[in-house]
Amino acid sequence: MKKYCKDEKISFCPVETGIELLSGKWKGRILWKLYNEKTMRFGELRKALGNITEKMLTAQLRELENVNLVNRKVYTEVPPKVEYSLTEFGESITPILDKFAEWGVENKEQMQKIFNGS
Repeated sequence: MKKYCKDEKISFCPVETGIELLSGKWKGRILWKLYNEKTMRFGELRKALGNITEKMLTAQLRELENVNLVNRKVYTEVPPKVEYSLTEFGESITPILDKFAEWGVENKEQMQKIFNGS
């Protein structure tokens, strides 16, 4: 395995940058939902995510759009229709999402201990 960030003089660390793009409580969940469902409307996403507020979902989707991970398609009809999907760049992260899911399943007991305070 390559060691991308071992030199302290490097101003760009791809691991750090990747984690920064995905950081936050909701971004990973949003990307996972869009990866599995392909295209979702705002209301569908909000319902699928559970207790996220409209304001937070809007902010997270905008951030994901700004870094070109999520595409927002607006249809000119009444009532307005907006759909979200992964961009080509967003699709490029799906193998990482799969690995996270695999790792989570393999380490479920350890994670439950951590998050349940045991």
